[in-house]
Amino acid sequence: MLISAKTSARIALTSRLLAGVFSAGLIFALSQPAAALSELKQVPGQTTTQNNTPQTPADSDEPADDAGAADGLPQPDPLIDPTNKTTQADDGKPVEVLYDVNKAPEPVRRMRQLIVEAAASGEIERLRALMNPGPNQTQVTIGETADDPIRALKELSGDSEGIEVLAILLDVISTGFVHTGQGTPDEMYVWPYFTEKSLSTLTPPEKVDLLRIITAGDYSDMLEFGGYNFYRVGISPDGQWKFFVAGD
Repeated sequence: MLISAKTSARIALTSRLLAGVFSAGLIFALSQPAAALSELKQVPGQTTTQNNTPQTPADSDEPADDAGAADGLPQPDPLIDPTNKTTQADDGKPVEVLYDVNKAPEPVRRMRQLIVEAAASGEIERLRALMNPGPNQTQVTIGETADDPIRALKELSGDSEGIEVLAILLDVISTGFVHTGQGTPDEMYVWPYFTEKSLSTLTPPEKVDLLRIITAGDYSDMLEFGGYNFYRVGISPDGQWKFFVAGD
C-alpha cells in the first residue's frame, strides 16, 4: 500500500539522518579545544562581552514577519516559480501547469480553501459537509461509492483518526494543478499536476515537486506502472468536490 511505503521510507530516512548527525557532532566536539567550542556556541548576529554574555543588537532593519495568509490558503512556495508552466503529457500534448490558484474560478478557489482549512484542523469530520452528501457524493474510493466517505478515509489512513489522510490531502492540494476537460461535462481542476504528466519526462525541479508527496520508491513503482497513481483531488468549475482518490 502506498501510504505504508511512504511512512516506512520516511522513518528509515529520519533514523539515518539522526544517526549521522549525532556521530559527526560527537567526533567534532571531542576534537576541539574548549575555547573554540565556546566560540562555536555564539549565535550569528550577537556580540559577546568579556564574560561571554550574548548581546543581541537593539535595532534591526529586518521587518517582523508576522503576517499570515489573509485567505487561509498556503502561500506560494518561494522555491517554486508561482507562474504557469507548460509541460508534456503522456500523449505528447502540452500541459499547462498552474501554481496561482487565482487562475481558477471563484467557486473552485472557495472549495479549495474550505478543504485546506478542514485538513489543517486535524478533524476529519470537518470534511463531511464538503463532500456533497447524496447521489453526487465526493468519490473517495475507486469503483463503488462508499456508504460513509469519512469512515472509508479513516480505514485508508495509517492511523485510526485519519490524520495521515488529512496530511496527504493538504500536501496534494498545495501543489501545482491542471485544468482538464475544458468544454466537456468532465471539466475539472485537478491536483497534483502529475496526473496529466509523463513521469519519464520530469525535470529535476518537477521531481522535487513529486517527492514532496511520495517517496523515491513510490516514484520507481510509478515509472514501472506507467503513470502517477497516488492521491489526487478534483474540483468542478462550479465548486463541487468531485473526488479524492488514489489509484488510476
